Amino acid sequence: MFDAASIPQLILATARDPAVRAREAIWADDRSWTYSELADAVERVSGLLLERGLVRGGRVAILAGRTLECAAAVLGVMAAGGAAFVLDERLTPAEMRSRLSSAGARRLLADETHYGVAAAALPDAALRLEDARGAPKSTVADLAREDDALLVSTSGSTSLPKAVLLTHGNLLSNAWGVAERTGVTPEDRVLHLLPTHHTNGVNNLLIVPLSRGASVVMLQHFRPESLFDEIARLRPTYLTGVATHYSRLLAHRPPAGALSSLRFLRSGAAPMPAPLHREIERQFGLPLLHSYGLSEDTCTATMNPPAARRIGTVGTALDGQRVAILPPEGETALPAGAEGEICIAGPSLMKGYVPAVARQDGPSIRNGWLRTGDLGWLDGDGYLSVTGRLKEIIIRGGENLSPGRIEESILHHPDVLSCCVVGALHADLGEVPVAFVVARNHAVLRERALQDCVAAELPRSSVPARVIVMDALPEIGIGKVDRQALKRLARGA
Repeated sequence: MFDAASIPQLILATARDPAVRAREAIWADDRSWTYSELADAVERVSGLLLERGLVRGGRVAILAGRTLECAAAVLGVMAAGGAAFVLDERLTPAEMRSRLSSAGARRLLADETHYGVAAAALPDAALRLEDARGAPKSTVADLAREDDALLVSTSGSTSLPKAVLLTHGNLLSNAWGVAERTGVTPEDRVLHLLPTHHTNGVNNLLIVPLSRGASVVMLQHFRPESLFDEIARLRPTYLTGVATHYSRLLAHRPPAGALSSLRFLRSGAAPMPAPLHREIERQFGLPLLHSYGLSEDTCTATMNPPAARRIGTVGTALDGQRVAILPPEGETALPAGAEGEICIAGPSLMKGYVPAVARQDGPSIRNGWLRTGDLGWLDGDGYLSVTGRLKEIIIRGGENLSPGRIEESILHHPDVLSCCVVGALHADLGEVPVAFVVARNHAVLRERALQDCVAAELPRSSVPARVIVMDALPEIGIGKVDRQALKRLARGA
C-alpha cells in the first residue's frame, strides 16, 4: 500500500517529483495542466476553503463541469481537511437541496456555469470556484488515513439515494489495488468517460492515474460515432467504460491504426455478459479487464488480471481485499462453486452511510464483512462470477431462480444484444420469470426461440413465461438496468 497518509499528500508529493512536475497531469476542453500547475490549483482551492473557515471533516459539495477546475476542487477540498461531495449536474434545485441537507454539506463550491444554481440551492454558503485563483496556497499537513475524504451518492437502486462516506485510508487502498493490478505508470494516459460524481469517475479515473504520475484526458461527452477519432487524436493508453458504452461502439468500426496507442480496456459498474465481452475483444483487438465493486467498498473489489482473464467472471480480489461467498443469513464461507452472497473485507470498506440509518436495505457491514446483497460464486482459483441480487431472486412455486443465469442463456442467442429477466406475479406459482430483450441490428426475435435457448441449458422452471422485445432497456445510474421499471412493466404486460 502507498506510504502516504492521505490522497492529497500522495498526489502533491507526486507533483513535486522532478521527473513528473513538468509532465501533463490533466487535459479537458483543449486545455491542460502540468503536475506543477495542478498542485498550484489544488493548494489554492484548499487555501480558499481554509480562509473561509472550513474545519477538519467539514463536508463540501462541488457543482462543476468535467473540467480541470473540477478535478482541482475535489483534491483541494481533501487537502483542506474536508470531505468532497461531487453533485450530479442534472439534479434539480430541490433535489440538490435534499442531497446537501442529508449529507450535512455546509458549503458548495461551484464554477461560473453552475454558480446561479448553487446560490439558489445554498444561498448562504455557495462559493465561486474561480475565487480560488487569487487565494493563498495552504493545506492541512497532518491528515491521517482515518480522516474523512469523500462522499459518494449511491445509485438509489435499492432505496432512496444516500451518501457513502469514505476515508483517506479507503481511497489509498483502492488506488493501490487498482494501480497494482493494471500496472499504471507515468507513461499512461487514461481517457476519462465517466461522471465525476460517480465513484469510478473520481477514484479510478482521477486518483489512480494522478497518484502514479500518469495523465488524464477528460471528454465532455461520450459519442460512439466519434469516439474512435477522439482516441486517434488523444492517444490514450487505456480507457474505462461500462457495458453500454462498448455495446454502442460495436456499431462503428475503428479506422486503421486508431487504437494503436491503447494497451487495454476496462469495464465495471454494470454487468458485462460473456458474449458481449468476447465480441468487444474480437472487434477491438484488445484485452478487456472486467471488474466488480461498489461505492461501499470505495470502488473496485475484484478485477480480471491482464494476463489471465477469465471471460464471464469479474476476476480475483485486488491486493489487500478479501472476497468470500457466505450464506445470506450465515457467517461460514461456502465452498468453491456454491452460490451465495458476495461479501468483501479489507481496508477499502466504507466508514458508513450519511445519514446513518438504523435499518439498511442495501449493502451493510456485519462482523467485518460488507454484505453486498449480490449473489455469486468463486471458482477454485478465486475468480468471482456475479449471478444477480438477493432481492432479484424469482421464487417460482417455492423454487429459487437466478435471473442472471437465465439472462446468460438468452444472451447466447446471436441476435440478442441485451437482456434483463424479472419476476412477474402468477396466481398459481407466485412468480414466473419474464424476459425483456433488445435485438442486435434490428433482428427479428421470436419468443419460442429464446425460450428454447433457456430450456437447452437450464431446468424447465427457468424458461421465461413471456419474452418482451424492447428498443432499449431502461437504465438507472451508469449502465445499470432499472429492474424496478421492468417489474412494473411485467406486472402490467
